[in-house]
Amino acid sequence: MATTVEQYHGVGRRKTSVARVYLRPGRGEWLVNERPLAEYFPRTSHQQHAGEPLEVTENSGTYDVKVVVRGGGKTGQAGAIRLGVARALLQLDPEYRPTLRQKGMLTRDPREVERKKPGRPKARKRFQFSKR
Repeated sequence: MATTVEQYHGVGRRKTSVARVYLRPGRGEWLVNERPLAEYFPRTSHQQHAGEPLEVTENSGTYDVKVVVRGGGKTGQAGAIRLGVARALLQLDPEYRPTLRQKGMLTRDPREVERKKPGRPKARKRFQFSKR
């Protein structure tokens, strides 16, 4: 008979990144795409941003975090992981909602890349205007 492990799941999105986050009771180990957090995110700012919900709710050493993240760049992925961890923590304990809401960790950042327009070099940039 297989034993079921207590696990909490959350999905986070940011820009074009999608992160599926799984929290399990443990010692605070992080695995991002089968690699340790420090190896996947060499920048400490990305590491801190991804783990911020655990810090705010004072759970940083009590749960192992497994993440599968796809798409986008490192900053978008770190933001997606942050939202996924926050949503997984809500499954764990709904009492965290006011704390996470106050810190803005439950709001999906809606900013996306604006498309390039025809007749222009970039989305908003225009070619230099010449009167004559």
